[in-house]
Amino acid sequence: MQTTIYSINDKTIKKAVELFNASEVVAVPTETVYGLGAVGTDSVAVKKIFEIKGRPSDNPLIAHVHKDYDISKLVYIEQDYVDKLIKAFTPGPLTMVFNSKGVVCKEAVGGGSTLAIRIPSHEGCQKLLKALDKPVVAPSANLSKHTSPVTAMHVYNDLNGKIEMILDGGKCSGGIESTVVDCTDKVPRILRAGLITKEMIEKVVGACLIAEHKSSDKVRSPGVKYKHYRPNCQTALYNENEIDLAIKRYDKEASEGKRAFIMCRDDLKGEFFGKNLLLLGKTEEQIASNLYDKLLEGEKIADIIIAIAMPDEKNINLGIMNRMRKSCE
Repeated sequence: MQTTIYSINDKTIKKAVELFNASEVVAVPTETVYGLGAVGTDSVAVKKIFEIKGRPSDNPLIAHVHKDYDISKLVYIEQDYVDKLIKAFTPGPLTMVFNSKGVVCKEAVGGGSTLAIRIPSHEGCQKLLKALDKPVVAPSANLSKHTSPVTAMHVYNDLNGKIEMILDGGKCSGGIESTVVDCTDKVPRILRAGLITKEMIEKVVGACLIAEHKSSDKVRSPGVKYKHYRPNCQTALYNENEIDLAIKRYDKEASEGKRAFIMCRDDLKGEFFGKNLLLLGKTEEQIASNLYDKLLEGEKIADIIIAIAMPDEKNINLGIMNRMRKSCE
């Protein structure tokens, strides 16, 4: 199969809709990461996602819909705070988990009874979803366990020859996957941290919990059970108070002939003068946006990426550290 990257326009959106309606998969951009999408009511197409990625069948997918789509056709909305979340954070990097009405096929929900729904803000993705007017279920458009793609070329590097079409929407602005919130109980509960933080949700609805995942839990969200986000090179993670240890590790690896790189935020670059650096940016938003891009850049030029952790796990840093730990464990 020949894989082609297409810019987004009316003609390529029409082609993507035709592929979706023919039980095929298409790689599409969102504001967080690129997704590998299929029509959520089409079991044949959804099975292709799992086959292409090598994804475990019990790892559920997120259903993406346009901003005018009536999500009550797909799920039971049982909590009053849901309307406030929708008004405050959508379209945007928020995924909400509801009890499913069974419209989206069982393969997409990992055999469970809940469905995760998101309304992405990426303009090109919105146009595509509006033209199709069906829920598109999608995980990240990469091989399972690899670092999530934030450019069309990242998708191509992983899935060339496995899919026909990649829609190029530019570099994703968000850079890490959406915040996933369980909306089936009286208080919303964050299942996966992201750009929409606990503090932001509390300001809108008054209370928000963070889930403590157990191995016995039924999986309601992607990104919580299996290893994810790993680049194709060795990695190590050090806390900010372990910079001396990180430098020693760098020097040891370099002395053995390995190509070592330090990945850190911009204000720490002075601590690593003369070292190979992968700089993430200054603000939390910049660091989230650049994290996967730098991991994927690093795997091409490094034998080992030595990452320096964020100074705390507040606000967006919670999501950043979740991805850092999974990519460096």
